[in-house]
Amino acid sequence: MMTDRIRLGSGSAVAALLLLFATAAQAEQTAPLSIAKMGNVYAGGKYTDVKGKKVMNGQVYAEFLIPAKQTSPYPVVMVHGGGVTGSLYMQTPDGREGWAQYFLRKGFAVYVVDQPGRGRSAYVPEIYGPMGGAGNPENLQQNQTASERYNRWPQAHLHTQWSGTGVAGDPVFDAYFASTEPGIRDYAKTAELNRDGIVALLEKIGPSILLTHSQSATPSWAVADARPDLVKALIPIEPGVPYHDVDFVGAPEWFKTDPELRRPWGLTPIPLHYEPAAPNPTDIVAVEQEKPDAPDLAKCWLQKDPVRKLVNLQRVPILMVTGEASFHAPTDHCYVKLLEQAGVHPTWIKLADVGIHGNGHPMMVEKNNAEVAKVIYKWIAKTVPASASKKP
Repeated sequence: MMTDRIRLGSGSAVAALLLLFATAAQAEQTAPLSIAKMGNVYAGGKYTDVKGKKVMNGQVYAEFLIPAKQTSPYPVVMVHGGGVTGSLYMQTPDGREGWAQYFLRKGFAVYVVDQPGRGRSAYVPEIYGPMGGAGNPENLQQNQTASERYNRWPQAHLHTQWSGTGVAGDPVFDAYFASTEPGIRDYAKTAELNRDGIVALLEKIGPSILLTHSQSATPSWAVADARPDLVKALIPIEPGVPYHDVDFVGAPEWFKTDPELRRPWGLTPIPLHYEPAAPNPTDIVAVEQEKPDAPDLAKCWLQKDPVRKLVNLQRVPILMVTGEASFHAPTDHCYVKLLEQAGVHPTWIKLADVGIHGNGHPMMVEKNNAEVAKVIYKWIAKTVPASASKKP
């Protein structure tokens, strides 16, 4: 063994072990992929009459990769966030393998989704209404790729994991910005369409592990709530903040609450199964904390007593993941507090707590994306039994 030839505890020993592990990881990523089947599937959608013609709308597109040696009966379904498409999981902007290949190599079938109205799920303006914006280079630089230059939230200066300079004109940034795409402007309609489309996909492919990011975390709560029997685990990466959005305004104030009630059911803008029932958004009263849990955290909005319980989500294992330097670092704890208040007990991994530092919001395309994926994989291996249950 390597450790038989070096003195453990020495600096050279530690360096040698780190090199060994890095070499093994690199070898795994560069070995040829062994794929039994690949293709695509559309799920959900309905015909609507528009000016005398039938138009299909509401469908999701999913590209699938099935490994030659499938070790898990449960696929990993990956759903992108706002302003991008499923390409986010297929490859990093600097040309490295994405999370789709990582989990494929671990023996999972992988389904990479394009949300309704984005990518290969066609936009239907007569049904979806006007498009929202896809952002601009300055916004992307501030919030994702070069946040350390702007320091709009307390943790932003810790960002180190973006490849290249993170600004327009750098080839890695330009490749990332080229992948951005506008989507449906109506926030509640987006959540509803995604809930229905992803449920339809799971009904086609069977119980799955649902991995979402940012904006897509919002409908994923509704998917798990509607069909907990089909969601073997829910993994919302940096889901955001309950009830009200937070604007980041820099020091010394740092945080400003958006007055619009974007998620009246707490996690979502669409109804969830609470006990006692809350069929109307006014059934739930949210109150803001008087002071934040820490100076570098935003204040949270939580249910006012007596609280209602999210009974269906209690049946689903949940992992939340947050990057050290992301603009979600000061807000994701609010989702944990709200879930715990509603009787749901998620696992929350703050990457810095497990020795992974410097990540911003799009951690699946940053320099250490495989290291982050490994954390998720280890949780899945521990939490989701590798034996199939009966289909619903």
